[in-house]
Amino acid sequence: MQKRRLTTIFIIVFVDLLGFSLILPLLAYYADAYGASAFTASLLVATYAAMQFIGAPILGRLSDRHGRRPVLLVSIFGTFVGFLLLGFAEPIGVWLANMVSPWLGNENPLAIQNQAILGVMFLSRALDGLTGGNISVAMAYITDVTDAEKRAKGMGLIGAAFGLGFILGPLVGGLLSQWGYHIPAFAAAAIALLNLFAVFIWLPESLSPEKRTRMVTARRGTFSVRALWQAISRPRVGPLLQIRFFYGLAFSTFETMFALHALYRLGLSAQTTAYTMAYTGVLVVLVQGLAIGWLTARFREIMLTFAAVLLLAISLFGWAIVSTLPMLLLILIPIALSAGILNTIINSLLSKSVYPEEVGGTMGLSSSLESLTRIIAPVLGGIMLGQLGTWAPGIFGAILMGLVLYLVWNRLIANPDPPLPQHQQN
Repeated sequence: MQKRRLTTIFIIVFVDLLGFSLILPLLAYYADAYGASAFTASLLVATYAAMQFIGAPILGRLSDRHGRRPVLLVSIFGTFVGFLLLGFAEPIGVWLANMVSPWLGNENPLAIQNQAILGVMFLSRALDGLTGGNISVAMAYITDVTDAEKRAKGMGLIGAAFGLGFILGPLVGGLLSQWGYHIPAFAAAAIALLNLFAVFIWLPESLSPEKRTRMVTARRGTFSVRALWQAISRPRVGPLLQIRFFYGLAFSTFETMFALHALYRLGLSAQTTAYTMAYTGVLVVLVQGLAIGWLTARFREIMLTFAAVLLLAISLFGWAIVSTLPMLLLILIPIALSAGILNTIINSLLSKSVYPEEVGGTMGLSSSLESLTRIIAPVLGGIMLGQLGTWAPGIFGAILMGLVLYLVWNRLIANPDPPLPQHQQN
């Protein structure tokens, strides 16, 4: 029974990520086709992240109160409608433009149409973000149906689904984009619809009524400025959270500006950009599956962190100045390696820097900081790319990693904070 549930969750997460990554590398090209500036295109990504930051905690609380299954159904249905709106953005936008044109007098009709189409695209991303708590609810489901011994294996399925989804999604999206950018959006909507049926037919509820009552009445920590300030002010934890934020901001800028950089600097087609993102997905899976275990078995985590930060700073500078596709493919190797190391080790160091009863709350703060970077990064990146040039986001990321390098050396290596009392360490 448990194995079937975990297999179903794996399929659900994989299909969800497949649909998401299928359209992700094409959004910049889709928006550009209707006259969007680099900044406007970047706001599409920020809109999704901002609405998800608002919606994910709400969906999590609702799943505690009403169960995981109904919230998953609502979440996936929202994703389906969001992608459907994205696919129909042009006809809906044209219809809206025709509705308002009589009141706008001699305005440029094509400009009105493009603005209306982009408005529908923004609405689609906002809806998908607001209801897009699929992954967090799926992780909660795994927690419900596994014991402590098997939970790591269950969470590993989420990681495997992420990896496979981010490899196959861009490949499929790139292939479909040759018939128009709306086609991948419709494909993503169809995938979400299949996911909806899979949850409805195969996935039983994981929370009993008694469990829901206990979870609703239990006291839970929430993200707040006060809680964040208290954590940042603590030895050991503070520097690591600062590192998490600045690294997250640098890497999120790279992620969200990747397609725009490929379009405006290298002149790559949507297909080539999608295939390049699939190549990046393969690199990330190789790093997470092979390199991390080998490296952590041979080197101290602090020194690995220092080396990875230095490597990422140099790599982001290289990304800023690449001028050909082969150079881009080459620079993506150290970017994937260093990011894979940092994503794993920062969380590991955080978990060892607090008492066992504080791990959950500290990881929640770390996750919230990372979510904030996904809102800030596309806005800043879009402004820099549009106002300064295609090199600017990469240089910005390299500078941020230089700051992280200073924090790692000054706060973790040269002047480390005292360890926790030995009998209470994680």
